[in-house]
Amino acid sequence: MVRAVPQTAAGFKSGMGRGLVLALGAAAVVITAAGIRAGAEIVAPVMLSLVLTIAVLPLWRWAKGHRWPGWAATLLALVAACAIVLVLVLGTVLAIVKLVELLPQYADNAQQLRGDGKDFLTSHGIGSKPAKAAVDQLDPAKLVSALTTLLQGVLGAVGNLFFLVTLLFFLCTAVPLAGARFATLRAAKPELAGSLSRFVGATQRYLVVTALFGAIVAVLDTGALWLLGVPLPLVWGLFSFITNFIPNIGFVVGVIPPALLALLDEGWGKALLVVVVYSGLNVVIQTFIQPHYVGATVGLSTEMTFLSLVVWTFLLGPLGALLAVPMTLLVKALLIDPDERAAWVSPLISTTVDPPEADVAPTPDPEPDPAPAAAPV
Repeated sequence: MVRAVPQTAAGFKSGMGRGLVLALGAAAVVITAAGIRAGAEIVAPVMLSLVLTIAVLPLWRWAKGHRWPGWAATLLALVAACAIVLVLVLGTVLAIVKLVELLPQYADNAQQLRGDGKDFLTSHGIGSKPAKAAVDQLDPAKLVSALTTLLQGVLGAVGNLFFLVTLLFFLCTAVPLAGARFATLRAAKPELAGSLSRFVGATQRYLVVTALFGAIVAVLDTGALWLLGVPLPLVWGLFSFITNFIPNIGFVVGVIPPALLALLDEGWGKALLVVVVYSGLNVVIQTFIQPHYVGATVGLSTEMTFLSLVVWTFLLGPLGALLAVPMTLLVKALLIDPDERAAWVSPLISTTVDPPEADVAPTPDPEPDPAPAAAPV
C-alpha cells in the first residue's frame, strides 16, 4: 500500500504556473481597487487625516523636545492639522465664490465674444454644431450654474469635516504611543517597520518640498497677475498654491479662473497672455524643477507620479489628486519594500536605477614562493 505524501506549501507554490499567479494577482488588484472606489467617502478622509498627522509630527517632536506637556504637544499638532484643512478648504471655496461673484459683471462682454466666435467659425468654414455649442458655453449664466454645482459639491464634502476632525483628534492623541508601537512592530517585522518609517519620512519631505515650491509659484503668479491687471490676483495666487499639491497638472487647474476672467475682461489676447505667463512660470517650476526634487525626495519617477495621479483620482475622487503621491508611497511601503521577492519592482518606479554590478572573475591566489634551499652546513 502506497502512502500518500501531503503536498507542502512550497510544493504547491512551485506547482502554480506563473500565468496563474499573475491572474490571481490581477484579480486581487481589481477587487481591492473596486472596494477602495466603493468606499472612497471613508477611505479618502481617513488617508487625508493620516497624511495630515504625519505632516504635523515634527511639531509634536519639537514641542516635546522643548519640554512641553504631552497634552500641549498633542493640542499643537491637532491645531496645526486643522489649520491646514481650513487653508485648503477655504482657499478653494474662496476661489469659486469670487469667480461666481465676478462672472455676471461680464455678461455683455461674453455676449460679444460669443458673437465674434460664431462669426470667426463661419468665416473659416467651421459651422459644425459641436463647435458652435462650445462657443455657446461662454455664457456667464451657464458658468455660474456650473460653478454653483461645483461649490455645492465642495460644501457637501465640507459636511464631512466633523468626521475628518474626529479622525485627526484620535490620530494625534495616538502619536505619543507611536514610538512603542513601532518598537513592537520592529521586533516582530523589522522589514515592515523599516519601510513604514521610510514612508513617514518620505511623506514629510514630499509635503515640505511641495509646499515650498507652491509658495514660490503663488508669489510669482500673484505678481504676474497683478502686473497684467487681472482681478483678485491674491485669490488666484492662493489657489495656485493649493493646486500645486496636484502632481504634474496642478497649474492647469490653477490657470483656469484668471484666464477666464482675462478673456471676459479684455478678450482673447489678454487670456492668451495669462496662459503664456502661467505656462512660462509654472511649467518651468512644476514640470522641470519640482519633479526633480520631489522624485529625489520620495524616490518616484515622474511617469509614476503622473500614473499615481490618474489612478488615485479615479479611485478616490478629487481628494485622490491631492493624496496621489502619499498613497503610492504607502502601497510601496506595505507591498514592495518589505518583500525581497518584489525588489524587481523598485527599479521600474524609482527616479534612479543603480546598474547591476559587472561580474568580475575571481583573481586566483598567487602561488606560494618555493621554500628556500637549506644552507650548507
